[in-house]
Amino acid sequence: MILLEPFNVVIQTTLAEKCVKPSSLDVQFVDFDNVRFHLSTPDRKTQLLLSMNIRCWDELAQYGAVDVLRREYGSLYLETPEPDYHVSLAIDIEQAPPEGETRDAFINSIALLKRNALAAPFEQAFREQKQLESSGSNQGQLMQMHYRDEEAIYVRASADRVTVIFSTVFREETDRIFGKVFLQEFVDARRLPTIQNAPQVLYTNRDPPLELRGVPGLKSSEDIGYVTFVLFPRHFSNPDVASSTISHIQLFRDYLHYHIKCSKAYMHSRMRHRVSEFQKVLNRAKTEVAVTERKTVSGRSMISR
Repeated sequence: MILLEPFNVVIQTTLAEKCVKPSSLDVQFVDFDNVRFHLSTPDRKTQLLLSMNIRCWDELAQYGAVDVLRREYGSLYLETPEPDYHVSLAIDIEQAPPEGETRDAFINSIALLKRNALAAPFEQAFREQKQLESSGSNQGQLMQMHYRDEEAIYVRASADRVTVIFSTVFREETDRIFGKVFLQEFVDARRLPTIQNAPQVLYTNRDPPLELRGVPGLKSSEDIGYVTFVLFPRHFSNPDVASSTISHIQLFRDYLHYHIKCSKAYMHSRMRHRVSEFQKVLNRAKTEVAVTERKTVSGRSMISR
């Protein structure tokens, strides 16, 4: 299995190159979940402008995304973003750290722009869980991020846990079958003694889990599946563990569908190989027509086929 990285590779490699050799730039690209980026040098070669457009920005801003980005990027964060974009960072290459680990950490932090924006509702849920645990309350608000047209992430804190639910759409019947196989592996793998502390994973098809009953706008279809992660305090009590948990759980939907496509491509390649082998067998099974030679009375040869 291949684990996807939480940072944007295009941003990382471009910034690394421009820190060494500044030059004019104007490029647009798209990340997972149709998140659009624009990296340009509007004024001078050493002044980079990185902008991001994400579908669920209004919801993320409601859950504290602006405060998270201000905390992570400080003066780089622009209060007024580029038109048609939700977030913009102004990066002065001349003020970048010197070459080495410090510069690498600086570049990686900028490449995590989308990850940091999506981290806001998770951080808020972790804080709510501690408050609910101390006050003895039952559960907090249900936070929703509609990051795709028909898919969303739901996060809700309780007194003893934080529940994260992904709704995902399987466009084809084979995708739904592969998805069930993958998710069953998550359930079975947790039984191993070495990873029993992993979050609990639940999967339901068509019918939403109890945490989402009553939420308006949910569709009931065989093509829709709901994946539930149950995070306990041990998964986010430590700041480093919490950061790793957020980075990994954000990528679950992309991770699932990426490996479904890889599995289908592998199965198709195996089927093409098997068909090729069968064709070789059939070619070897063709009978050869015998050729006999006959002669006339005068000794002339007659060939019959």
